[in-house]
Amino acid sequence: MTPGHGLLIAAPASGTGKTTVTLGLLRALSRRGTVRGAKSGPDYIDPRFHEAACGQPCVNLDAWAMQPDRIRKLAQGLGNDFLVVEGAMGLFDGAMPDGKGSAADVAEILGIPVVLVIDGSGMGQSAAAIAEGFARHRPSVTVAGVILNKVASPRHEVMLRRHFPDHLPVLGALPRRADLAHPSRHLGLVQASERPDLDQWLDDVADLVEAHVDLDALPSNAATRTKLHPARALPYARIAVAQDEAFAFAYPHMLEDWKTAGSTIHTFSPLKNEAVPACDFVFLPGGYPELHAERLASNSNFMNSLRNASQTADMYGECGGYMILGETLTDAEGTVHKMAGLLALQTSFAERKLHLGYRNLNAGDGPMAGHFKGHEFHYATTLKAQGAPLFHATDAEGTVLAPMGLRQGRVCGSFAHVIDRLDTPLN
Repeated sequence: MTPGHGLLIAAPASGTGKTTVTLGLLRALSRRGTVRGAKSGPDYIDPRFHEAACGQPCVNLDAWAMQPDRIRKLAQGLGNDFLVVEGAMGLFDGAMPDGKGSAADVAEILGIPVVLVIDGSGMGQSAAAIAEGFARHRPSVTVAGVILNKVASPRHEVMLRRHFPDHLPVLGALPRRADLAHPSRHLGLVQASERPDLDQWLDDVADLVEAHVDLDALPSNAATRTKLHPARALPYARIAVAQDEAFAFAYPHMLEDWKTAGSTIHTFSPLKNEAVPACDFVFLPGGYPELHAERLASNSNFMNSLRNASQTADMYGECGGYMILGETLTDAEGTVHKMAGLLALQTSFAERKLHLGYRNLNAGDGPMAGHFKGHEFHYATTLKAQGAPLFHATDAEGTVLAPMGLRQGRVCGSFAHVIDRLDTPLN
């Protein structure tokens, strides 16, 4: 592994097993030296698995929401470690209308090669044709090798490998292993912190990768260095951040921005009924509060401290955090749980509806005044939302959406997850 080099793991489509392949590579390569993971696009869950696999911080690299210099700076990290970026969806899949924000965009920005993971299930010689098509589709993106996944037998492997050209080497072929399948939930994988056997599972996946992938043949190019991106500052000296299994969806790069700008971050656990620390700003990230609604509703020390903090500190809740700030949250079984009551909001999971997509966000004033890029991904239904909206919003295509979120005094929130603050207004 050459310092400062990296590659991107991608696939023709979702469901090929590229997350498992990425985690196996990260754990296997960490046995040889220092390696870091990164995730293309908006994702809170996979990065925590990356960190568990290699013991290094993982960042999100979002080519739709971030400027290229921001992506390069995040990819640099704190040193020159080998970087393995996991793509999202298919290699060229991004936001409408033109696919902006794809994993291919990240590879191009960083100047790193792509290793394509192809699911060999139900396929033979066609695997080579798929790989060649992806390699030729965009000349600025280099597909430098292939890892075949879910191979049924040695005979099947021979069939899959047969027609690959020399310029598209097969770096490995992983046999089908149903016992290594990872459980999922509606927002993706079950969280890393919820799996007690995670370390053993990662070792098993790494052993499989080491046995069937030529790690010495992995391609890499040096990521381009850049000047530091200006920190996205919040004008608060002390920021309290909820952090536990119910509030796990905080982007590390945003918290680092706040630290770089001079803020001190204090974390606390609502699930443990911890009080909000003394602060100037409270951030309630998203997560899975609906799975813990009864417990959260009964945690009076947390709820009372949240209400008290709203009198002296500004407060912002994203998605799950937004729902906690409301009046009630109805769980999937139809049970209504009382929340903080700081916003005139009632939400429910009794009837789920998917809300998904990138969002351009504008707030004229208040704690979240500014112009942002973000995304929405949740299944909650809004039963009631009364008050001043927080954001004016459009989707990735520029279509005007209904105003998002609510603001009441010093308290605000929305279902949008902020990825980055822009220095100039959005169109």
